[in-house]
Amino acid sequence: MSIYTKTGDGGLTMFFGCGLIPKDDPRIEAFGALDELNSVIGLTLCYIEEEKLRETLTKIQNDLFQVGADLGGSLLEDETVPRISKEHVEELEQTIDVLHEKLGMPTKFVIPGGTKQSAFLHLCRVITRRAERSLVKVSSVISFNPELLKYINRLSDLLYVLARDANKEVNVKEQQPIYKYYNSKD
Repeated sequence: MSIYTKTGDGGLTMFFGCGLIPKDDPRIEAFGALDELNSVIGLTLCYIEEEKLRETLTKIQNDLFQVGADLGGSLLEDETVPRISKEHVEELEQTIDVLHEKLGMPTKFVIPGGTKQSAFLHLCRVITRRAERSLVKVSSVISFNPELLKYINRLSDLLYVLARDANKEVNVKEQQPIYKYYNSKD
């Protein structure tokens, strides 16, 4: 079997459980966004040395394959495809809560950046948001497990606090935006 099928030459691709569909279908866009997110997490791991954070990101990469399987198998019976569950979401929430307690709530917007680790984690966060928007579009085409959207939404929150924590761990101060020509009453 060859890696190329030539099916895509006409702008179509195979969607698990649905047959051939156009490559600009919202489901394919969502898969692409999830793939991009997983890839940028892999790139981010090249800049992370802290073992606990590496484990967290590696687990997320595996979870993203489960998100994709769940989305792809939306029209199939539950037992035939690995699904994202409320336990996946709760696990993210527990990690967020621990970090939030450590970091506190920022009082202003935070400019992405600081350390390489933080900058890459912020990049992961914004790509997660794009994946989330893609999933919202998919929801107008097919019904899918509502835990998928919850998981991706919490994931962006987790990546935000991980980025903030990466800076805090090495005492890099968070930067807030400067609004030029804005006369604040503060």
